[in-house]
Amino acid sequence: MRLKQFIIALFRREKKPLAELNYIFCSDQRLLEINRQFLQHDFYTDIITFPLSDPGQPISGEIYISVDRVRDNAAAFGSSIKRELLRVIFHGALHLCGHKDKSPADEKLMRKMEDHYLALYERST
Repeated sequence: MRLKQFIIALFRREKKPLAELNYIFCSDQRLLEINRQFLQHDFYTDIITFPLSDPGQPISGEIYISVDRVRDNAAAFGSSIKRELLRVIFHGALHLCGHKDKSPADEKLMRKMEDHYLALYERST
């Protein structure tokens, strides 16, 4: 429940109205299928975010997260699975708020924002 309230607060801090947000946790294989079908990408990823609302409307979206990839990334980055999962959860929310990560500059800013929200969440614990 606390995480749900924190995500709602994240949208408020980003000054974005939130209507509905669904997180779907799945396997690497399922997320690879989604990546191929909807994005024409043939590689594993930890997260895919689908905005479902029209521009100017309160945000609705679906965020698909591969628990397999989160587990592997946590080990690779020397992080706990819980912390890596929180990072990915916040990453998807930030995408829906309009933040990108395709260019090196955008990716650097996204990491900074993920770290910011992780720190805020951990302090609220």
